[in-house]
Amino acid sequence: MSSLELNNYTRVSSLDEAYELLLENEKNIIVGGGAWLKLTNKKVDNLIDISTIGLNEIIEKDDSIEIGAMTSLRQIETSDIVSKQLDGIVSKAARSIMGVNIRNIATIGGSIMGKYSFSDLLTPLVVMNTTLVFYKKGEVALEEFMNTKKFPKDILVKVIIEKQKGKGFFYNMKKTALDFAVINVAVTKTDTVKIAIGARPGLTKLPTETLKKINETTKINEEMIKNFAKEVRNEISVSSNSRAGKEYREELVEVYVRRGLMEVFGNES
Repeated sequence: MSSLELNNYTRVSSLDEAYELLLENEKNIIVGGGAWLKLTNKKVDNLIDISTIGLNEIIEKDDSIEIGAMTSLRQIETSDIVSKQLDGIVSKAARSIMGVNIRNIATIGGSIMGKYSFSDLLTPLVVMNTTLVFYKKGEVALEEFMNTKKFPKDILVKVIIEKQKGKGFFYNMKKTALDFAVINVAVTKTDTVKIAIGARPGLTKLPTETLKKINETTKINEEMIKNFAKEVRNEISVSSNSRAGKEYREELVEVYVRRGLMEVFGNES
């Protein structure tokens, strides 16, 4: 049974104050929305709240979208700016997470920094050109952050999504609307094709070998798409848990990768 132990709570007025407190003790942590904290076994000395220092805006730039780390999933879900990008796959992912009450609490920063194996949001973000901006370290590619096991203590300030022209697909399979996903799949086609599989159960992964083949193929047809979907199934490892068995997840990966590729290639295939 998960259990959170908490000794102290501090609401800060600046990033400087938050960073100083964060470094004071190994057991001090930054809280995002706090929606999933009770699912952890953390022993926290000081829970640092950065909710009042203005990191909850979505700003459109000429070539990118900047999303503050404390922006709620509900804000992302309802944003006209976010919904315009690659068929709105990030908005769709946000909309699929639990109920509105949870989406009003959970934040993009908390979802990313938690590296939750059940995350629906990480999967579409990783198939877009997404950069994280940290208070001290500066810019780090989302994929690099996800692949770094021990990331230095820092505060995520904002998420930058590069604007791209192309197609996007996102789908997550759930037993019920308010459950975590059994599997989730995101596919994008811009200058290149990207595929990500999440809730395996495990952190979102890209089938790098299959993607290399797809992006080296000049003309994609329906039969090729079926074969590529099988290759993704074989390349991405999944396992069983209380929500679904390994074999069922493998079937879902193949089915929804195929559908995603058919969707983004459209009339080309």
